[in-house]
Amino acid sequence: MTEARSIVDAAGIEALLEALRGQGYSLIGPTVRDEAIVYDEIATLNDLPRGVGDEQEGGHYRLTRRNDEALFGYVVGPQSWKKLLHPPMLRLWSARREGDELRVEAEPEAREKFAFIGARSCELHAIAIQDRVFLGGPYVDPHYRARREDVFVVAVNCGVAGGACFCVSMDTGPKATFGFDLALTEIVAGRSFLVEAGTEAGSALVETLPHRAATKAEIEEAEAILARTAENMGRSLEAGDVRQLLARNLEHPRWDEVASRCLACTNCTMVCPTCFCASVEDTSDLAGLESARSRRWDSCFTLDFSYMHGGSVRQSVKSRYRQWMTHKLSTWRDQFGTSGCVGCGRCIVWCPVGIDITEEARAIRESDGQKGAT
Repeated sequence: MTEARSIVDAAGIEALLEALRGQGYSLIGPTVRDEAIVYDEIATLNDLPRGVGDEQEGGHYRLTRRNDEALFGYVVGPQSWKKLLHPPMLRLWSARREGDELRVEAEPEAREKFAFIGARSCELHAIAIQDRVFLGGPYVDPHYRARREDVFVVAVNCGVAGGACFCVSMDTGPKATFGFDLALTEIVAGRSFLVEAGTEAGSALVETLPHRAATKAEIEEAEAILARTAENMGRSLEAGDVRQLLARNLEHPRWDEVASRCLACTNCTMVCPTCFCASVEDTSDLAGLESARSRRWDSCFTLDFSYMHGGSVRQSVKSRYRQWMTHKLSTWRDQFGTSGCVGCGRCIVWCPVGIDITEEARAIRESDGQKGAT
């Protein structure tokens, strides 16, 4: 793709939304609902969180009012794009008894054109991880594939870092480097955006918008914004050798300490943009004539998730937290060749007791090799 960068104003962003809608895309973007920024269907710029920021810390999330009109002056909320590509509940098939016959119908693959507005770099890395899980290898998830095939991504480079962000440590941000059709950097709050095309479709769309070539000063200002964001991460994690660190500390006493605080509520896995665990459940009507099988999100923090004949494999909260963290940061690499964490910080923010994955890794590192560690 060309390295040319353009400048569009708020009217250009409005035209972008209108153009995507005209191409048949359902626009999904950030909007304020229930005192949080969530991803939902939007229509115009008025639906975006103009002038809204957020406070994020361990177990703490609050929306704030900024002193400007920025459209993307927040970090990430409790939802990720996972909810659209890998829905929380999906019916797989249904069956109906008609006389002596049983008619079984597979759930048709939902094909909808989504335009993701405001995807952050960490989230693009998360989508790439789920692509590898659901589309890589010999077993492809047809429902995920149908939803993923025609997605237009408008990414937003982060102009602020949240209190729980550590994307720099995971090499996943704050600048989007792949996985987008267009990437925006908001250089004048709510009024001026640097646009970079990542695909031919994105480049062609820019040409239809009111735009002009970016000046050297504007490009440098966008780069300075990203540099400031990278320097102000709320958290950090030494990711280089964390795989080996956790592998040799499976009986570290820190697992008992964190288990004494963990509620096993599953919040961390529900908000995580890469967690993909699911279970299936069967339902039927009272007459026994209709039944269905559905897939729903599940979590390694639930007692039943590891149930096998005779009982659960991971009966203690300690074993379940250890499974989640070591899978995310260590054994995920053995399965898929990358870390399972993108540094978005959601698991920290939405943990009711503020358990911090970066702090747990740091605590184990500080006493690595001491008595009690193996």
